[in-house]
Amino acid sequence: MKLKQRMVVLCAVLLLLGLAKIFLLDGGEGSAASRRDLRAFRKMEAGLSLSRGARLTHTLQSPWEIASQWVGPREVYPEETPELAAVLTSLSTARIERADVGYKGTQLKALLVLDGGQKVVFKPKRYNRDYVVEGEPYAGYDRHNAEVAAFHLDRILGFRRAPLVVGRYVNLRTEIKPVATDQLLSTFLMQGNNTCFYGKCYYCRESEPACAEGEIMEGSLTLWLPDVWPLQKHRHPWGRTYREGKLARWEYDESYCEAVKKMPPYDAGPRLLDVIDTAIFDYLIGNADRHHYESFQDDGGASMLILLDNAKSFGNAALDERSILAPLYQCCMVRVSTWNRLNLLRSGALSSAMRQALAFDPIHPVLAEPHLAALDRRLSGVIATVKQCMEAQGPDNTLIEDRMNLPHP
Repeated sequence: MKLKQRMVVLCAVLLLLGLAKIFLLDGGEGSAASRRDLRAFRKMEAGLSLSRGARLTHTLQSPWEIASQWVGPREVYPEETPELAAVLTSLSTARIERADVGYKGTQLKALLVLDGGQKVVFKPKRYNRDYVVEGEPYAGYDRHNAEVAAFHLDRILGFRRAPLVVGRYVNLRTEIKPVATDQLLSTFLMQGNNTCFYGKCYYCRESEPACAEGEIMEGSLTLWLPDVWPLQKHRHPWGRTYREGKLARWEYDESYCEAVKKMPPYDAGPRLLDVIDTAIFDYLIGNADRHHYESFQDDGGASMLILLDNAKSFGNAALDERSILAPLYQCCMVRVSTWNRLNLLRSGALSSAMRQALAFDPIHPVLAEPHLAALDRRLSGVIATVKQCMEAQGPDNTLIEDRMNLPHP
């Protein structure tokens, strides 16, 4: 065969291999990676529906001990969690032993201790489900229902990096005030027949309390991560300035990712890919407020980026804030496993999975329908962005194989 003919054949083979990779990683089932990710997806689907009122019956361990043992360097809970419904039920029903003002932050919250000594963060309801938060994409109060929805989206995406969250109704008169600290009690007041409190935080004001309907307050409870896993706070490399007229470097420098890649912990290990996963997660939920993030301490860059504080989400279903995706479209890379999962959730599968997962929660319906439709629409935008990267630089430079599983201690 002449050299010219050989070159033509070689080019044709390389083209077919490239197209095959795009096909297999675009919802196909032929590659080992796709088959593995499909099996994981089916496991997620099988465990998505949770039973209300589930209880632990096969162990002497408390639900808090079980949840604590789940935590590892790369996951808050494992792929298979048959006890999850029972742990969430305990979160939503356990007796409250103590109530105090929340830890440091800008938004109203309370720190509760449940029966057995388990700490949780309570975020109160501020808006009705159909309320639209106008203005900047990070505007408004925290949304308690967003914390619940974000946790279940974390399950569906297979990240498993968000602390456990459940909705709960609390009676402020009988469950909170008798066990509240003086500091928290001093922030209680009445507005008409409704009991309210304003807590202590940077933006907490007596003129802007959260109010119950009578004595019953709806909110979310987030399970505190075990003390044996201390957290380390990091400034997000794609954080906003929050100052009018002042842009962060990433907002005007399209080559910014190249600079990030030279900085630890983004120059090695899984952290940069975690940031990109998080950008996809935040874009889907409409969270433009991740100015910092947490990992576990002394991790050498190996710890996951923990998906804490997701309450500035699901504020405006009509707003698709593309700048949230900057880590994805500037770095033009994404995990193979993430790409495969996103493709399996196309064509309405994402919103359908969310409806199924959220049906369990005590504050159901957790999301209004426009927000569920927005998830499917935004997913299409993420997939289109990745495809643009593949067209520009090829799938080999865009789709990164990174399945880092560290053993539990």
